[in-house]
Amino acid sequence: QFVECIKLNRKPFHLVGTSMGGNVAGVYAAQYPEDICSLTLICPAGLPSTTDSKFIKQLRELQESKRIDRIPLIPSTPEEMADMLKLCSYVRFKVPQQILQGLVDVRIPHNEFYRKLFLEIVDEKSRHSLHENMSKIKAPTQVIWGKQDQVLDVSGASVLASAIPDCHVYILENCGHSVVVERPRKTANLILEFLALLHSIDNNKKQA
Repeated sequence: QFVECIKLNRKPFHLVGTSMGGNVAGVYAAQYPEDICSLTLICPAGLPSTTDSKFIKQLRELQESKRIDRIPLIPSTPEEMADMLKLCSYVRFKVPQQILQGLVDVRIPHNEFYRKLFLEIVDEKSRHSLHENMSKIKAPTQVIWGKQDQVLDVSGASVLASAIPDCHVYILENCGHSVVVERPRKTANLILEFLALLHSIDNNKKQA
């Protein structure tokens, strides 16, 4: 509805998604292939992995103890915010207590919505939705993943590469789950280089 509302699909477009947004982007590309000319997935959710990440282990422990209200990615105190930043980033950012409190204050009014959304996404019916749809992705696809990702294990990259015919994988050393925060310049350059490559290939086909 959003795509149609802003008329984004007047011509095929490049779609980028990260983490849960990567799950959404991948499923969209699979369901509406005529809308997408190319795709970038940055450490996307929605995939099974051969190795459980630190976050998945924590989540399983919370589910077993029935304490699902304490989701590590939905902090409600400055201490929980600091823990979330450590979980998501390989690079250690020194964040003052006052800033941590401010970040929490901004999020708290929306935490109930975030919690409902998160639980719906990790529900058994939808937790592997990208995996179930990835073989339908026809567009050239770029996958970017932090090698030290503690939220979603980097092995997901090879899962995508084995299912998508035209898939380009880039693993970033010394980088966690917050790829666009930890390595913004590298991420932007990779996306621009990928688009330039596709443009060059398209031009060569037209000249052939």
